[in-house]
Amino acid sequence: MSEDDEYGTDAVDSGGEAERTFAPLPPPPGRGFATSWWGRAWLQALEDTALDGQQLKKGRRLAREGGVGAVSVRPGRITAVVRDRDGTGHRSDVLLQELGDEAWDRFLDMAVERAGHIAALLDREMEPHLVEDAAGAGVDLLPGIGDLEPECTCGTWDHCPHSGALCYQVARLLDEDPFVLLLLRGRGERRLLDELQVRSAARAVRGAEGDAPEKAAGEGYGVPADEAFAAGSILPPLPVPPPVPEEPGLPPSLDTEAGPPSGIDPAALEVLAADSAVRAHRMLLEALAPEHGRQPVPAELTPEQDAVRMAADARAEPWIAKRLAEGSGRPRAELEAAVSAWHYGGAAALAVLDEEWDPDADSLARARARLAAAWEEGERPQLRAARARWTVAGADVQLRYDRDGRWWPYRKERGRWVPAGPADDDPASALAGASAGG
Repeated sequence: MSEDDEYGTDAVDSGGEAERTFAPLPPPPGRGFATSWWGRAWLQALEDTALDGQQLKKGRRLAREGGVGAVSVRPGRITAVVRDRDGTGHRSDVLLQELGDEAWDRFLDMAVERAGHIAALLDREMEPHLVEDAAGAGVDLLPGIGDLEPECTCGTWDHCPHSGALCYQVARLLDEDPFVLLLLRGRGERRLLDELQVRSAARAVRGAEGDAPEKAAGEGYGVPADEAFAAGSILPPLPVPPPVPEEPGLPPSLDTEAGPPSGIDPAALEVLAADSAVRAHRMLLEALAPEHGRQPVPAELTPEQDAVRMAADARAEPWIAKRLAEGSGRPRAELEAAVSAWHYGGAAALAVLDEEWDPDADSLARARARLAAAWEEGERPQLRAARARWTVAGADVQLRYDRDGRWWPYRKERGRWVPAGPADDDPASALAGASAGG
């Protein structure tokens, strides 16, 4: 399966390897907990490891009742907040020894030597007999007795219900994506597949040119550039890009028992992480849109503009709005008008809200010509001009002319001019929208 399956999202880099965070899973259907060979093998290793079977039974019950929060998987460690039936949360970690570089070299060499393994892995599949062949090469993928080391804030030295619940949840993750086990052992899926492709290509080149001498002892890992270039024509095609998620992924949860360092606000970090996910999702959609490469690169936002953007995208909790108002340099009432402008047209609409400018003679002549042509004779409303703004006499509506020749409708509310709609090339259409209520 891909790293971007429906349960998981790639997170930040951790020591050169990807960290993945998986959203909480719904309660499992039926009586069984793991359905795949990988999930059952993981649970067998867990049950062979734990000294107290009763604690594992309690952990299984917690996991079945939905007590396990988002699960973070990174090399050598899995982490989650597990809640008891009374709602008390405990940070629980389970540690598993990472494989060393020599072990990974043996594993990769074994996979490349066996055509079935290399083909399956490059198709993002892991066959169960991979474990046996890896063991034959001196590499244990699944944990053995004593390999799963629990840590929990509840203070239990052996597996407690919380670490047991976490392990049961990991078995379900392995049902969906066995590559989670390899990440836990020290290699993210992307790096592993890249190394397999390079080694496979280099092996094909050596086979075409005759047997090549073995690497000298102590030579660093890698493939000479000329070999990699020569293998370009025999590399497998790139996989089809995964489908775009319907909505942004979930950021990691910072709800832990440990207190934050001085000067760090976990709630604010969660807001920033959620905002980053929304922006990344939006950028991906834009990148895949037709003619994206021909679109101009948008100008970088100022911190004040970015605060308005975040206010337009963020949740409406009062403390968020207060801090974003401070960051935008606006009172709360003015931030609301700025957010409306952003919804109608982003940074361009925000500039129309904030700035007053004097059109030069040519721009002013074009604006007047557009106004004259917008209405039939005798239908044009009486407009009072002030710089690049035309206000309808006797009405609380206004047109603002921007530097690109577009017209923005405004309406006066509680003594303040606020945006009333998106820009329009036709001033009559823009004014009609403002007069009708936006």
